[in-house]
Amino acid sequence: MKFKSIFFSFLVLISFNANSQTIDEIKIKGLSSISRGTVLSHINIETGDSIPDAPKIKQISNNLLKTELFQSVSTELIGSTLVILVKENPVIKFFDFIDYKEDRVLNENIITDIKNNSNLKTGKIFIKKNLDKLLEQLKSLYIDNAFYKANIKVASTLDDQNRIGIELQFDEGEQALINKMEIKGNKFFDQEDLLDLFDIGEPDFFIINYFTERDHFNKQAFSAGIDSIKKKYTDEGFLDVSIIESKVFYNEKTDSINISIRISEGNQYKLGEIVFSGDLLNVNPSILRDQFSLKNGDSFKRSIVVNGVKKVTKIFQDKGYAYANSKLEVKLIENTNLLKAIVSIDPNERIFINRIIIEGNNRTQDNVIRRQLKLNESGIYSKQDLLDSISRIKRLGYFSDVSYELKRQLDNNDRVDMFIFVTEQKTGEISIGLSHSNSTGSALTAGISQNNIFGTGNTFDARLSNSDAVEELSFYFKNPYINNAGHSISYGITNKIVNASDLDTSDYTLDETGFSLGYGIPTSKDSTIFSEIKASSLDLNCGSSLKLFDEVNQCNANDDLDLSTSIAYTKNTLNDFYFPTDGSKTFLKTSIGLPIADFNYYLIETSHVGYKPILDKKVFKYSSRFKTGTGYAGDELPFYKRFFEGGSSSVRGFDFNSLGAKYVTTNKPKGGELSWISSVAIGAPASFVGIDNENMRVSAFIDGGLIGEEQSDFDLTELRVSSGIALNWLTPIGPIGVHYALPVIKKENDLTSSFSFALGTSF
Repeated sequence: MKFKSIFFSFLVLISFNANSQTIDEIKIKGLSSISRGTVLSHINIETGDSIPDAPKIKQISNNLLKTELFQSVSTELIGSTLVILVKENPVIKFFDFIDYKEDRVLNENIITDIKNNSNLKTGKIFIKKNLDKLLEQLKSLYIDNAFYKANIKVASTLDDQNRIGIELQFDEGEQALINKMEIKGNKFFDQEDLLDLFDIGEPDFFIINYFTERDHFNKQAFSAGIDSIKKKYTDEGFLDVSIIESKVFYNEKTDSINISIRISEGNQYKLGEIVFSGDLLNVNPSILRDQFSLKNGDSFKRSIVVNGVKKVTKIFQDKGYAYANSKLEVKLIENTNLLKAIVSIDPNERIFINRIIIEGNNRTQDNVIRRQLKLNESGIYSKQDLLDSISRIKRLGYFSDVSYELKRQLDNNDRVDMFIFVTEQKTGEISIGLSHSNSTGSALTAGISQNNIFGTGNTFDARLSNSDAVEELSFYFKNPYINNAGHSISYGITNKIVNASDLDTSDYTLDETGFSLGYGIPTSKDSTIFSEIKASSLDLNCGSSLKLFDEVNQCNANDDLDLSTSIAYTKNTLNDFYFPTDGSKTFLKTSIGLPIADFNYYLIETSHVGYKPILDKKVFKYSSRFKTGTGYAGDELPFYKRFFEGGSSSVRGFDFNSLGAKYVTTNKPKGGELSWISSVAIGAPASFVGIDNENMRVSAFIDGGLIGEEQSDFDLTELRVSSGIALNWLTPIGPIGVHYALPVIKKENDLTSSFSFALGTSF
């Protein structure tokens, strides 16, 4: 009996020890670049745990394979030791794209993005499914750009350190070109009008198509054209328009593409009425209705309605409700094709300016910027005043970029901090050296010119210039804000010797020494009246032909004192100094030679330039300038004060100062008492350059103008017209303009010059 009891106890002890056996050690073999800790973090078991059964051991292998860090994994239990044998996936040694043609489909930037997004960069663990996925994406990318025969081969090498090098070898083939493109189902718009919405399509005339590549298909341009069709229809009230099908057929035999688009136009809706709901803050609904250019019964143009909603919102923002919100809801009026537009207005809280913080002005003083602001700290917020303030700062010409940000205070919701960010740019120069201009020839120059001297906003210019045509020593200073009312004062001294024969005008030299004093007063937020008095001592020496034949009276006179006064009006609403995209500038100036001196004359000059944004970042520019002048009290207008035109600053494509009547004896331009110049242009950022695009503009222009020898000689038969292209670049040394123009309307003996170059120009 005692023996049986002892034997039973022994069996229980053996059973207990067997059931409580644990893992004493975990061995991991085959690791090279992957850490032991990484493996342990995925197996969900550690020393001291009970020995796992067979299914759990198999699960350890599966868990490690799921990490995709290993090609193979095996596990084995040897006594109380768990042995894990792994074979790592290789590390990427290099991953290269070869034999592709730059900017056809791929370029360095696209390849960098592809590598980053696919996790196939050098130093990463190679996972085959990542490569397979990438190959599928590349094939789709080539198909989206009509390279249907593109082939991509993978070449790889594995070294003895388990590092893999991968090369993708591209055989792109030729791009399939668009053969035919058609649109069906359209009734309201002509097919050609709709096809013109696409940047791609049937080829143009072969010379034009060589540059436009219109027949080169890509999916992005195709999708953009589809969206443009929808927008064009919705802008005419076809709110139910849909694209039933848009198919791209590839013909493998001809390696060409046919495109078919089918449209369902749906009904055309018209505007029934516009109503306003919410808190109108006592604003008359008729004022809100005036923000919409559509009348009841007009086609429901959604873009116009949406723009009207934005204008309504801005009305409340201008009243201090910075976070005003307007929502548009459109409902069909039952049993009609009329739509009711409901504009719900939520003005939110009225907002006040807490602080105005200016950042980025490392040189320009704060007060120079602040005096352009129409908003004050503790004052009521107005979006229009803010936008006007930003435009005024840009018009200073001191900054290459100006932006703003509003930050609402967390503990005071009715107040915002307004941040204005500026980027300083070069506003002056200290120079000594040689320069060249098409108009004045070679020149030795030295001096200092600063539009924002010491960051004060004052203009200072002291200059010595000695060119083939002009010798000048001058000093000029202007303070645009001598008091809180924004009055300005300027004064200058100059000595200037002009050799007119080198300016292609006439045979004389003029030595002038004088001074000027000016005073300006703002008349509105955008306009100023400026008056100036100038006194000059003149020494005129005429060539023999002028003295004896052409300008006998003036050349033989002993007049030497010119005392004149002028008054000028300027209104400027441009939104930038060098590259405006919106706004206008109007200038009117009248000058008169005072009779107490030796010259009796008057001059009138007026000009207007305007900019309007049009599609795709393009800007339409129009400008016109008119000048006239003559003598009074029996005197003539001094011949050296006549107007001359032609060249980079007037009618490009013609020689500098070459337009108008000529002297009989020398055949040099005589100038005139009347001048009229007009120009139109379309400009856009020079995106084709690829760098610094915001500071470069390319434009196409048409110039026209004429010179009238006498004030009454406005003769359109004397009109000259040219057309060409221009590149304007805001460089670190200042703005540069390059123009190429060809005369369109000219006369037989006109002097022409296609190419011109100038500093200090802008679009």
